[in-house]
Amino acid sequence: MFLLATVALCCVAVAGTLTLLEPMLSPAPEKRVAETAMIDVTRTPVQTPVRVVGAPFEPNINPRQR
Repeated sequence: MFLLATVALCCVAVAGTLTLLEPMLSPAPEKRVAETAMIDVTRTPVQTPVRVVGAPFEPNINPRQR
């Protein structure tokens, strides 16, 4: 129990120190291009139809019946 408590306290100390120093260690966040880019919905390509092979999926509502 003493060893477990010692390891837990050390981990808490390391995590607390890194939490306090995080703003100084990480670089300033850059502005993302996707946030400012305008998306033109009218220019999206038309989706091509997809061929389904096999029987369509039907969920088994009654587990006793196969």
